[in-house]
Amino acid sequence: MNPTKNISSQSTVPPSTKMKTYTLLFTCLLFSLMLGPISIAQTTQTSLNQVNKQTESTNLSAENPWCVYQGKEGPGAGKHIVLISGDDEYRSEQALPMLGKILAMRYGFKCTVLFAINPADGTIKPDHQTNISGMEEIDSADLLILGLRFRNLPDEQMKHFVDYVNAGKPIIGTRTSTHAFNYPGNSPSQYKHYGFNNKEWLGGFGRQVLGDTWINHHGHHKRESCRGIIADGQKDNPILNGVTDVWGPSDVYGIRNLPESANVLLKGQVLAGMSPDDKPVEGKKNNPMMPLAWSKGFKSESGKVSKIVCTTMGASTDFESEGLRRFVINAAFWCLDMESSIPAKANVDYVDPYKPTQFGFGSYQKGLTPRDFDLKNK
Repeated sequence: MNPTKNISSQSTVPPSTKMKTYTLLFTCLLFSLMLGPISIAQTTQTSLNQVNKQTESTNLSAENPWCVYQGKEGPGAGKHIVLISGDDEYRSEQALPMLGKILAMRYGFKCTVLFAINPADGTIKPDHQTNISGMEEIDSADLLILGLRFRNLPDEQMKHFVDYVNAGKPIIGTRTSTHAFNYPGNSPSQYKHYGFNNKEWLGGFGRQVLGDTWINHHGHHKRESCRGIIADGQKDNPILNGVTDVWGPSDVYGIRNLPESANVLLKGQVLAGMSPDDKPVEGKKNNPMMPLAWSKGFKSESGKVSKIVCTTMGASTDFESEGLRRFVINAAFWCLDMESSIPAKANVDYVDPYKPTQFGFGSYQKGLTPRDFDLKNK
């Protein structure tokens, strides 16, 4: 049974929408009595068109347990970005809709955001590790942006992801995506080699594709925050156009296995506290600093080389940093071979209000559905 097909609610217009529409229709008809039969017909048709548009919008939202932000004008027109959330700690279910709205409404990309969905009630449940609804949307993607942690997806969902990777298409990974998948030793999945601690495909998806897998918290978790420092020789890299003041309350991860071909863009400076004004920790934690963001290639089964960008920052509260948002937006252009379209300083202002909550296990907002992340500022 495919869990993505069993949680759609009935396609009906809510009563409140019907009442508002009927009130509008009645008012228009009453006013039109003073304007003659032709005006009545025209006004009635206009009102009916409004009803149809509201019905289409409501039905679309009811049928799909994911979000679609349809960009219109901009350099990204015609390109499809799929952003996949599903981590039980760092609130990617908040961060990725925010990024998707910026990419769609400011740059014209079509953006689809997927969530870990509880099949029992259709709510977003980041610690439900065996279902991400809408994975088939990956089939039409030009770029994936990941916010995943320890997923154990059924093969019928995972196949869409693996086919994408094997096709040599680009990927941006954030924070815990270095350990995106976790399969128990007795798993029957044909994709269990994607697990973060796999011994045959060493380090699984994280190490083989993104550059490294989970090792440790290099900074003291929840006590030592992170500042992003531009790596030597990278200040003119287009991915770093306008990227300044990168800071986040998440700590620096240990990174030990990057291939020599990886291009380190940012290094992670461990700070002595949880404020951007705190001083760097003295001693070996910052000597040398850990890689914080990098680009690399990955040669897939198809023989094609995927363009990969990864950062170990990515908590929803990290993305309050304008510099980090700009880094990801720039990386999207780079991954899509659109370097010439990277602005000198990309507009990464929020489209809708963004008020992320503190990261932590079990601290996600209960009862939310994808509809809570629909576009509000149209």
